[in-house]
Amino acid sequence: MKPRLSRSAIQLREQIDDAFPDRDRTSDGWIGDARHALRKSDHSPDAQGWVRAIDVDRDLAGKNGKPDLMPDLVDQIRLLAKSGDQRISYIIFDGKIASSKKAWSWRPYDGINKHNHHAHVSFTTKGDENNSWFNIPMIGGK
Repeated sequence: MKPRLSRSAIQLREQIDDAFPDRDRTSDGWIGDARHALRKSDHSPDAQGWVRAIDVDRDLAGKNGKPDLMPDLVDQIRLLAKSGDQRISYIIFDGKIASSKKAWSWRPYDGINKHNHHAHVSFTTKGDENNSWFNIPMIGGK
């Protein structure tokens, strides 16, 4: 079965692209490599072919990388999830993770990849077919 990216993931990525058209995309991705296939990963297709994760390069400002806006963007995504958007499963960025497990508070992330060069956003199955707008101020929300 051909892998297909969660429609919520596509929507979030498109909003980020529209808000930051000159951003660096070097660390962007959605489909996992061979290492991801060796373990449970939202970057690997499930039995129906759904991939439920995106990586977004940290450098939203473009080639100069200043200012560093990704800490603010991931926090706005976290706050949206905390307010009840059930499409977001968890976020990993800069050695921290946030999920409903700890009421969407940031806590240390102990994985091998600290996600210093990109943000990782995973989605729930509720996002598979849901491409509705993400109400996030930095990317067009109110």
